[in-house]
Amino acid sequence: MSIRLIVGLGNPGPEYEQTRHNAGFWLVDRLAAKLGAPLSRETRYQALAGRARVGTAEVWLLEPQTYMNRSGQSVGALTRFFKITPEEVLVVHDELDLPPGAAKMKKGGSAAGHNGLKDITAALGSQDYWRLRLGIGHPRELGLQQPVVDFVLHRPRKDEQEAIEHAIDNSIDIVPLLCEGKFEAAMMQLHSAR
Repeated sequence: MSIRLIVGLGNPGPEYEQTRHNAGFWLVDRLAAKLGAPLSRETRYQALAGRARVGTAEVWLLEPQTYMNRSGQSVGALTRFFKITPEEVLVVHDELDLPPGAAKMKKGGSAAGHNGLKDITAALGSQDYWRLRLGIGHPRELGLQQPVVDFVLHRPRKDEQEAIEHAIDNSIDIVPLLCEGKFEAAMMQLHSAR
């Protein structure tokens, strides 16, 4: 079993492009550029999608264009068409419970209030897909009085942006291991990255 689909979560449109909630899109954009796999509009998946070669594996890159809380529509359509199982899916998303610059990977678990994950779980009929959580921090932990919904839909400060980009780079470094099915090695490398 290896990763055959990498989904970045975010909201479409220029007004959301630089917001914390789009950290998943940022990773997929950077990965697509690195792999030379441009994303194009795929109406049947309601997404921007591309296919890339990683070593001997072929992997789909997907950015749902349905808004975050309907991400499952895109993920469900592509996984059904290509017969991709939940265990072969990696969903990349912003994570309030991790500080900017941290990245953690896990398989399964609850959506923890993340509407994009809830919709993907419903579409796949399973929680047993992989999640790559990119830390964006929590407004209270960062000493801000901002409500969470307002916080995630705003641009990070410069130092936070740099930390998030560093976590994205560390995450991209483990993609070859994920495409070989070396999940333990990938998690060990990511979780010990500085």
